[in-house]
Amino acid sequence: MTVTERTRRTRWVAGSAVALAVLFAGAATVASARDDGAGRPASTSGSAPGTPATDSADAGFARDMAVHHQQAVEMSFIVRDRTRDEDVRRLAYDIANTQANQRGMLLGWLDLWELPKVSAGQEPMAWMDGQHAGHDMGGTGDTGDMDGMEGMSGHGGGYQAHDGSLMPGMATRTELGRLRKASGKQAEILYLQLMTDHHKGGIDMARGCADLCTVKAEKRLAQGMVEAQQSELDAMAQMLAERGAAPRD
Repeated sequence: MTVTERTRRTRWVAGSAVALAVLFAGAATVASARDDGAGRPASTSGSAPGTPATDSADAGFARDMAVHHQQAVEMSFIVRDRTRDEDVRRLAYDIANTQANQRGMLLGWLDLWELPKVSAGQEPMAWMDGQHAGHDMGGTGDTGDMDGMEGMSGHGGGYQAHDGSLMPGMATRTELGRLRKASGKQAEILYLQLMTDHHKGGIDMARGCADLCTVKAEKRLAQGMVEAQQSELDAMAQMLAERGAAPRD
């Protein structure tokens, strides 16, 4: 067997192992959510007894974080093709893999609860209902613009969706376009800055679920998101410093 064949076989085995891990983790988490939700009062929204209401924090977090995570996965795949730096590519792979897995869990719970994945009558993050203070993410960074950073001082009605940015921390269509066109160090810095903003918005939302959600498995997942993404924020700040840049204020 040639070196090339051995490399391909190793990559195939590694990819299969990741896929199986995601599958088993998702199944275990959905089963846990089923157990944790058993015996709860009936929903007021017409869904099955023992499930969260469609306007609950549990359902709202699952919907909103699934959308938030999808963009993180998209940005990570973009930068993978825009740089050869192994550290950034490894970080992007880890974020894409983790958040795609978590997104599958969140959507799986909505299926389990027989709730819609999109709520036409509810604004993004309205489930937080002003009970969880936001953080001011306005400001400029080393890239010299403020795309997607205006109006990030609150949640729900306090955040004005614009240019494809639906929730605090989400990149705009303009910023994603810039990332697609960038390459090398420029792409690395922009990705790290955008993902830093993204994680800050995600952490704030996850803290809201840790406070307000009632399904134990979902609360545990939210708390795990806070801890993991904070660790990644620290790593990204160091990576930016190594490239002579810094997070956007």
